[in-house]
Amino acid sequence: MARSPRHRGFVLGAAITLAFVGMAVLASFWTPYDPRSLDIVDKLQPPGWHHWFGTDQLGRDVLSMIMAGAKNSVGVALLSVLIGLSLGVPAGLIAAARGGLVDDLIMRSNDLIFAFPSLLLAILITAVFGPGAVNAIIAIGIFNIPVFARVTRGGALDLGSRDYILAARVAGKSPLRISFEHVLPNLVALLVVQGTLQFSLGVIAEAGLSYVGLGAQPPNPSWGRMLNEAQTLTALAPSLALFPGFAVALFVLGLNLLGDGLRQRRNS
Repeated sequence: MARSPRHRGFVLGAAITLAFVGMAVLASFWTPYDPRSLDIVDKLQPPGWHHWFGTDQLGRDVLSMIMAGAKNSVGVALLSVLIGLSLGVPAGLIAAARGGLVDDLIMRSNDLIFAFPSLLLAILITAVFGPGAVNAIIAIGIFNIPVFARVTRGGALDLGSRDYILAARVAGKSPLRISFEHVLPNLVALLVVQGTLQFSLGVIAEAGLSYVGLGAQPPNPSWGRMLNEAQTLTALAPSLALFPGFAVALFVLGLNLLGDGLRQRRNS
């Protein structure tokens, strides 16, 4: 029997995602060349046998920088999602369990955070602490908190009328205990789907922050900064912008296909 287009999309998304994550892990131990090593003599070399993706204006191997940039993107996106999960999920559960004034305070606080996009938040954080990957993680992570809080609260309210929740209430369990013992385990699939989507947004946000100089700082490679440095060399070496741009687009595509496939599997 032929696989459905949805199933093929899920498999393709999982394969692309695993490939980039594997590349990021590999870059922690090995790259074809040192991505920080300069070799002015071999600068702006076209793709070839010795440098598969060519070299940049400082003679650095582009493939090695792409691999190291994948490590940076995966690390920033993953940590920012973990920040959103660790703070947003408990906030959403408490808001749904308590209701009333507590619910209003938590959700209005989330609305306040939503008023500051991750880029603007990063600018504010950078103005105080300076640019860097850590501050990018904090900025993107803070922006993820209200997303997970809203998703968790909505899912918890939807589960509130289920029989096993009513049975737990009759047994005398407190609302918070019910939330963490019975509601949260049944929200795992929903949170995994949302986490995958936020991961893809984290990759885009990290690239955008690095592009404007607020992400990973030199000499640490970053896809966004590679795009920034390549924009003045498009006529001489268009591949300098092509490879990091394609890496961002393909990784995000894989994550979105994976998230969409997980959502369809959850709803089926």
